[in-house]
Amino acid sequence: MRVPGWIAWVVAWLRAHDPGLAATRRAGRTALVMPALFALCSEVFHSPAMASFAAFGSFSMLLLVEFPGTMVQRVRAHLSLGVSWGVLICLGTLVAHRTWLGVAVTVVVGFLVLFSGIVSSVLAGSATALLLAFVLPVTSPAPLSVLPDRLAGAGLATAAAVLAVCLLWPRPSVDPLCAPAARVCRAASARIRAEASRLDHGADAPGAEQCRAAAEQAARAGVDLRRAFDATPYRPTGLSITSRALVRLIDELTWLARVLADTPTSTDDPPPCDPAAPAVRRALADVLDRAAELLEDLRADPERLRLASDGLRAAVVRMERSSTGLLPVRRPTAAARTDVDAFVATLDLSFRAQELGFAVLQIAGNIHLAAAAEQRSWPERLLGREPGALTEPLAAARERAAAHLQPHSVWLHNSLRGAVGLGIAVALADVTAVQHSFWIVLGTLSVLRSSALNTGQNAMRAVLGTVAGSIIGAGLLQLIGHHGTLLWFLLPLAILLAGIAPAAISFTAGQAAFTVTLVVLFNIGHNPDWHIALLRVQDIGLGCGVSVLVALFFWPRGAGAAVERALADAYRESARYLAGAVEYAVGHCTADPAATSAPVPQGREAAASARRLDDAFRSYLAERGSKPMPLANLTALVTGVVGLRLVADAVVSLWRHSAQGRTEVERTDARLEILGAATRVTDWYRGLAAGLDREADIPAPVPTDAAALARLVASVRHDLSDERGQATGTAVRIIWTGDHIDVARRLQPGLAAAARPKGSG
Repeated sequence: MRVPGWIAWVVAWLRAHDPGLAATRRAGRTALVMPALFALCSEVFHSPAMASFAAFGSFSMLLLVEFPGTMVQRVRAHLSLGVSWGVLICLGTLVAHRTWLGVAVTVVVGFLVLFSGIVSSVLAGSATALLLAFVLPVTSPAPLSVLPDRLAGAGLATAAAVLAVCLLWPRPSVDPLCAPAARVCRAASARIRAEASRLDHGADAPGAEQCRAAAEQAARAGVDLRRAFDATPYRPTGLSITSRALVRLIDELTWLARVLADTPTSTDDPPPCDPAAPAVRRALADVLDRAAELLEDLRADPERLRLASDGLRAAVVRMERSSTGLLPVRRPTAAARTDVDAFVATLDLSFRAQELGFAVLQIAGNIHLAAAAEQRSWPERLLGREPGALTEPLAAARERAAAHLQPHSVWLHNSLRGAVGLGIAVALADVTAVQHSFWIVLGTLSVLRSSALNTGQNAMRAVLGTVAGSIIGAGLLQLIGHHGTLLWFLLPLAILLAGIAPAAISFTAGQAAFTVTLVVLFNIGHNPDWHIALLRVQDIGLGCGVSVLVALFFWPRGAGAAVERALADAYRESARYLAGAVEYAVGHCTADPAATSAPVPQGREAAASARRLDDAFRSYLAERGSKPMPLANLTALVTGVVGLRLVADAVVSLWRHSAQGRTEVERTDARLEILGAATRVTDWYRGLAAGLDREADIPAPVPTDAAALARLVASVRHDLSDERGQATGTAVRIIWTGDHIDVARRLQPGLAAAARPKGSG
């Protein structure tokens, strides 16, 4: 059967403007379910209250949300949303009769709903639907006798939404980040395996050009992954163990790609290296290949990844022992000094293998946890039981919320202004006694979802869309005249357009289609009245005005300034964490036991500041209009925070399971050299933070200090040998710690260039 040309054109247009047909899927379901429920409740049960709450409940649960995850996870999320609707309807009905109480409770509920989104993308994506559940009853005072009808309408909407999600065009359970993450793993594996073959000088070793091509492919895969991650309006993660592992995995894969990009590709004459280093690289490639396999199918057996990870750990231990045995620490002679310098150069390849080993083991651990969570039984999923090894959900929620209880948190600003804006709108609706005052609050809510800097633009588009929709709606009512039955046929079409237009056309078109939907809905069962269209302009115009005033009051500088502050805070905390990590490392060279306590508080603060930065960055990306900083520069600064924090993690991991080294207090040359290098590097990052805060100029990057390297070599030879004059593992770890610090130093030129305004010195 041949498809008509116009249908093929419409489908092609939708696929081009609605990737994955996500908006079309939601709109199609809603267009079928919402009119059916409205007709059932109004024409069969003859309950206007039940009809209103069933219609708006299905509208919220099908059109305003789309939960991620497997079908079981989606059903559980929809059931939870339905229960939340019931609770909020009861609360809104109880407080609606006293204006002061309704306004106060609106502010509290608005803040809790908006701020709770920080702990989960599921809650963040449900915020508008949850607020509608409270706004509808609080702006429509009614006797408590109608509460059962309201709850029945919401219950019908919940049941219909669950059935629609399961049966009407169900969305595939595909995580949007697993495929690009697997591609990063495979590309990194190919790059590392090629380097290992080159270092082995094998007959079948790839040429330098092949190594460079593999390096370019790995870099592209890393950029694609980060772009996919940043494209989501919220962090694509919830409180489940799979989600929490995923968000860390993205940071670690981003860092892995950055480390590989910073590693020079092989020349035609590869340098000599410790024979154990190529073996570690081959073990790294094996782990990454197994990780990619598991990412592509989280239901597969994780045993191969576990065995590969065990092999990598053993290879890293052998490399550390091999490097220790090669370190010359005898009394200096001219030849010995040359040998030590040559060894440190050779040890650089071993350090690169150790650095990559840490990153890959972290990646493998997170993927293994994600797979273990994915392979839980159905009852375990439904009850939310999670495998151990991660923070419990409530503890994770408290930690995330605490990270944003800071004066400069974008999420805190958005939650405050949204809550106060809704409270003012409820008060305004009561004072002005405007008919259908619910739409004043809805207008406020539709605009307050954006950033403050963009609120004025969104308000203008909302009003324009409302005016256009009102004119179209009034024209339709004039054409229909007394044939009100036609409105039942127009309602599904209006809902379909209201669902597709915001994603496929524009915010203004979506607002116009939504207004037409409301005009049709409120005239069903009555004589068509075009005056209702004019009332919608008045109502939503008042709401948009409230949102603009509240937004400008709470966030007058917009997302651009907020992201710069978040960047500055993240660099300060990450530099503090790196300084604490280095102090922890060199504490193994002193007699003070307190010097070997891991910097856990600094690490938590650094992670919290990174979460605040992530949310500010997403607000910045979502904001329309010109950007004060080029996106490429800002992305480089954001990924720089990830790199700096993970360098500190690597230092802590390097020393966490090491034995205590030499403890003679008077032999502290190596310790002082490492602390001096760390101070120079972390002071630069504090200067970068001050520059981002506009308190100072961006400092010049710290140059390579050859004299400091020579002093470190001498101190290692002098201090870090045992009673027999043999090198210790502490000596190698001290050198590797210095290399980690140098990784943070090598990030500086790119970050300085990104932070400085174009054309500045």
